[in-house]
Amino acid sequence: MHNLAIALHQKGLTITGSDDEIFEPAKTRLQAQGLLPPQEGWFPEKITSELDAVIVGMHARPDNPELLRAQELGLKIFSFPEFIYEQARNKQRIVIGGSHGKTSITAIIMHVLRYHNRLFDYAVGAQLEGFENMVKLTEEAPIIIIEGDEYLSSPIQRVPKFHLYHHHIGVISGISWDHINVFPDMDTYRKQFRIFADMTPKAGVLIYNQDDEQVLRACVPRNPDAKFIGYTIHEHEVYNGITYLTAKKENIPLQIFGDHNLRNISAAKEVCKQIGIKSQAFYEALPSFKGAARRLELLGNQGTVRVYKDFAHAPSKVMATTEALKKQFPDRKLVACLELHTFSSLNQLFLPEYKNALDAADVPLVYYNPKTLEHKRMPALSEQDITGAFNNKKVKLFTDSGQLADYLKSLTWENQNLLLMSSGTYNNMDLNYLTSSILH
Repeated sequence: MHNLAIALHQKGLTITGSDDEIFEPAKTRLQAQGLLPPQEGWFPEKITSELDAVIVGMHARPDNPELLRAQELGLKIFSFPEFIYEQARNKQRIVIGGSHGKTSITAIIMHVLRYHNRLFDYAVGAQLEGFENMVKLTEEAPIIIIEGDEYLSSPIQRVPKFHLYHHHIGVISGISWDHINVFPDMDTYRKQFRIFADMTPKAGVLIYNQDDEQVLRACVPRNPDAKFIGYTIHEHEVYNGITYLTAKKENIPLQIFGDHNLRNISAAKEVCKQIGIKSQAFYEALPSFKGAARRLELLGNQGTVRVYKDFAHAPSKVMATTEALKKQFPDRKLVACLELHTFSSLNQLFLPEYKNALDAADVPLVYYNPKTLEHKRMPALSEQDITGAFNNKKVKLFTDSGQLADYLKSLTWENQNLLLMSSGTYNNMDLNYLTSSILH
């Protein structure tokens, strides 16, 4: 939402906003643009009939006093995806969906287009190198690249965001049940992707991961006037810890790795092909792509030790990321630590989805903060709940981030890699200091 505010401000619109809590980096970035509210909280008196529109975030409550005031006045109220669509109504809309991989696919496409000086708008869910904001909206760009989240659009519009962008070119990268608080079972969850696939318009294109059984069940071509294109892992080889794409004329060195990323590259290549980027031009741009923030991000390395952090939190992401790092460095031991932080990951009904997710790790560790459970008003978890769900007797459980840090520092790190996975912060652990302690 704060990135949208900045994008609209830079477009020349008058923007105001409010929130009950504003965290970093949003706080500093809004302040730099002169958009930071003078105080936190809700002020319905600021909602007047002079406003052209109100954009409501997903985490506002239906009884939010400012939202109620906007409804009372009959103002135009948009969810985030609705407003992006309004701004991009006359553009070619490319929407990247999927339980995993959508940020990386979007990032690769954006990198390639930027490399070749193509004009485009975008909305992506991570900070990317070379891009100041996560949202860009202009009048000039003929296309927009959108990361299409399947989570709900707003408290008063409880439909998946990616249904509201009305794609011309769509991607489904993978389907692995998530968001148990909204989609109570796999069938309900998968149905959202089937609806997305069926929304592919006449002369539109749907690009899908043909290696994913759930994707194949959702992407049944029911529209003969739309084109369906499957993709798989790009041909490659790994040599001395570096992955090379196998292309017709040469091998292309990459800064990213893992089967999941090789599928992401194939998806991005198909999208780029549809918008006029030929294979040679696509490959030319790839070696300089470093990946999206918090996606297998290298925190530090020395000798035979590397420390990575990754945003992985859903079961399929955890398994893919852990396997990727082990496959990239098969001769090194892998210590993989996962923080359970989301509503789904801390839910006793959902936990069994993590079965075997950490099996590729030599030392699998799981951490959660009991205060997170209290904050989310969820029942306590036992050690047996965790180890039983992962189906891995080697799993070591921590509920104190200080004890976890001490344990990691106590290990002998020669010829070992560390992977830290979380959508949280390990209770505000200083990961750079931890990395420095391990490497020295």
